[in-house]
Amino acid sequence: MKRKDWWRGGILGIIGFLLSPLSWWNDAFINIPLAIAFGWVVALFYKPAFQPAVVIGYWLTNVLGFVLMHKGAEQLRSGGEARPYSQKSLLRDLAISFLYTGLIVVLLKLKILQPFGDYLKGVGSG
Repeated sequence: MKRKDWWRGGILGIIGFLLSPLSWWNDAFINIPLAIAFGWVVALFYKPAFQPAVVIGYWLTNVLGFVLMHKGAEQLRSGGEARPYSQKSLLRDLAISFLYTGLIVVLLKLKILQPFGDYLKGVGSG
């Protein structure tokens, strides 16, 4: 295995792990903030789309994380030879992402996650 392939696979795997929901800390400090930021950007143009945008943004970070992690592991294992991402792997990654996305929907419905301006409304009114 070439050193370049080892580094490339390792970096893809690390980025994938950071985006995947496989541990509480990376989900809490990376995926959810990215999803909320995505929701805020969408809400700048159309505020009612905040909740769906957060869910979609969160789901996309999870799926991207699993795909990158899988690709990194494949590259490490195969010595740099790219193998296709199987349909079975994609279905597994999608199923796990849907489960975690359900949690985000619950947090949105409980108003724990909301548009940025709505957080500020509660600050001044003690």
